[in-house]
Amino acid sequence: MTGDHMADSPAERPRSAPTRRRGAELERAILRAAADELVESGYPGLTMDKVAKRAGTNKNAIYRRWPHRAALGIAAYRELTTTDVQLPDTGELRGDALELLRRANRTWISPYGEILRGLLSGVGDDPELLARLRERSGDAGSGMWLTILGRAVARGEAPPECLDPRVATVAVVLLRNEYVVRGVPAAPDDVLVDIVDEVYLPLIRGRGRPDTEPTAHR
Repeated sequence: MTGDHMADSPAERPRSAPTRRRGAELERAILRAAADELVESGYPGLTMDKVAKRAGTNKNAIYRRWPHRAALGIAAYRELTTTDVQLPDTGELRGDALELLRRANRTWISPYGEILRGLLSGVGDDPELLARLRERSGDAGSGMWLTILGRAVARGEAPPECLDPRVATVAVVLLRNEYVVRGVPAAPDDVLVDIVDEVYLPLIRGRGRPDTEPTAHR
C-alpha cells in the first residue's frame, strides 16, 4: 500500500516522553536505592549523591522528603527490616522474654546489626532520631515487650502495674549495655538467662507490691 495508507516506519514514529515518577512511586524508588546503599556500604558510605544516582532522580527530590542523611538512613533501615514479626508465645513470660532477647542478640551479629550500629553511632547526638531508630530496630521496641507483658498480666503471671514502657524494655536495655561495656556485638546465652531470671522477672513481679516492712522511725 502507498500514500496515506502506508504505515510510518519506526524511525518516523514520534517517541513518547519517559514517564516521570511522582509521589509514592518516586518515594519507593528512593527508599529502595537507599536500602541498597546501606547493604553495600553501610551507613558511613550512604550519601545523598549515591542514592540520587541509583534512584535516577536528583538530590532535591530526596531532601524534600528527608531533610538530612540520618533521616534517610533510618527510613531505609525500616525498608530493609519491615516484616510481619510474629511475637513469641511460649505460654509463659520467661520463655517469651528470653526469645525476644535471643532475637535481639541474633540481629546484632547479622549484617543488619552492623548497619544498625552505624546508624546508632551516626544519630547519637539527636535524641528524636535516636528514639525513632531504637523503636524501629526491633530490639528495644516497647510495643513488643508490652504485648508479651499484657499476655502475662492476662494469665495472672504479672501485675498490671508492670505495663509501663520503661519497665517493659529493661531487659533489652541491659542487653544493649552488655554490648557497650564489653565491646562485643553479641552476648553469651547465659547472660541473657541471667538478665531475665535475676533482674527482669523479679522487677516485673514486684511491681505494685506494697512494702512489707515499714520504714523505722528514729
